[in-house]
Amino acid sequence: MSESRVAIITGSSRGIGRAAAELLAGRGWSVVISSRNQDSCEAVAKAIRDDGGEALAIACHIGREEQLSALVEKAVAHYGRLDAVVMNAASNPVYGPSDQVDLQAFDVIMHNNVFGSMRLAHLSRPHLAKSGGGAVVLVSSIAGQFGNKLIGAYGLSKAAENQLVRNLALELGSDGIRVNAVAPGLVKTDFAQALLENERMVQYFENTTPLKRLAEPEDIGRVIAFLAGEDSGWLSGQVITADGGLSVTGGF
Repeated sequence: MSESRVAIITGSSRGIGRAAAELLAGRGWSVVISSRNQDSCEAVAKAIRDDGGEALAIACHIGREEQLSALVEKAVAHYGRLDAVVMNAASNPVYGPSDQVDLQAFDVIMHNNVFGSMRLAHLSRPHLAKSGGGAVVLVSSIAGQFGNKLIGAYGLSKAAENQLVRNLALELGSDGIRVNAVAPGLVKTDFAQALLENERMVQYFENTTPLKRLAEPEDIGRVIAFLAGEDSGWLSGQVITADGGLSVTGGF
């Protein structure tokens, strides 16, 4: 059994998930790197191990329940425990107004982002409880807090995730499990590439955000590490907005 705390992090082969994994590993956690591609996961896990950390690579599609179950079972079989689950992986196949979102795309967004997160929390519950509680952390978005003409369906899924956090906090709290989310603004990641390629939008975010810059993945990774660890031991059912102050301006 691992003596260090163990965290599963979905969508951790790049971007926010990778930043969170590297930060937790640097703080002594054993981290499970997960995304759809095993080779991509293994490359990140190897980089963490080469840097003196402990990491295991397990590929998983968040929309497939059998793979979610295998992710949890393999992680626990390898490390003997589970202390945190970070749900960072998400789907957004449509960039544009909601009349361009067909039923298939909408189902993918809602199933992967909302149902996949809910199922992973349920599958992780007995193992988190056995370790004395622990944390479930969802990566939401400020798109779930404001209207949006470009990623509206994605925003709907993130608003649903925010409610999921509140529901799960009630349901899992009796096992000592805390459930929280971080809602980032625009972050420099591959996932946000369609937005980052819009020069006018980037300038808008930079000019409107009080801190006058876009977020780096590490900015959000630090919030995730806080929510996963004991320093947030009295927080549950909360959505922490991490947007450089953008939301207080009233503009998105």
